[in-house]
Amino acid sequence: MDKYVDKHLDKHLDKHLDKLVGMLALASMLALLVGGNAMAETFNFDNAAAGTSPDGWTLTMTGKGQPKWTVEAESTAPSKPNVLKQSGRATFPLAIKRDTSIRDGFVEVKFKAVAGSEDRAAGVIWRAKDADNYYVVRANALEDNVVLYKTANGVRTSLEIVGRRGGYGVSAPVSSGQWHLLRCDFAGSRFKVSYDGRQLFEVEDATIQDAGMIGLWTKADSVTLFDDLTYGGIK
Repeated sequence: MDKYVDKHLDKHLDKHLDKLVGMLALASMLALLVGGNAMAETFNFDNAAAGTSPDGWTLTMTGKGQPKWTVEAESTAPSKPNVLKQSGRATFPLAIKRDTSIRDGFVEVKFKAVAGSEDRAAGVIWRAKDADNYYVVRANALEDNVVLYKTANGVRTSLEIVGRRGGYGVSAPVSSGQWHLLRCDFAGSRFKVSYDGRQLFEVEDATIQDAGMIGLWTKADSVTLFDDLTYGGIK
């Protein structure tokens, strides 16, 4: 009887120990990102003239089409007066910030989905090597969900959520015409996604392990506004 009790007590303790180790690892990553070891910068597009393209960015796409990224005045901008607007059409329009190189850190942006009949999406990218290789997490106002993908050699693949088998992203209300906040914290092969200040899910993937650029993403005919792009790396 004692051996039976000891065996099941050990299993119970091991289960909770594994959970505690996971929580401590996540807490350590968050402490690094939130604390003084993360060098954060915010880009709000307010120093560029309306109707122009922001300096230091590669405005491009994955796939085909004609993306159109422009700085525009916007009365509802979280930090006035300007936003970055994508109003063209392409497979996946991209705006990549060239002077960034981050392996472990975070990227977040405020966005407003304005229009789009095929798609109405906004995303942030990280560890980008070029327009065909990067990670992206996006929110979609037509689907009301948030999904994390890898793009490798121009091919986009959704990634499974830690602790769940199958499925496609996580349902979340992505209302059009309103500002939202999308964020990803990334360290090693682990990525933590938050939306409007609430953690949604985690993904684990080791396809792209080197430092890379951060940036912004949309899809198809999405008309999307972006403001207050904030990013930082763990030092």
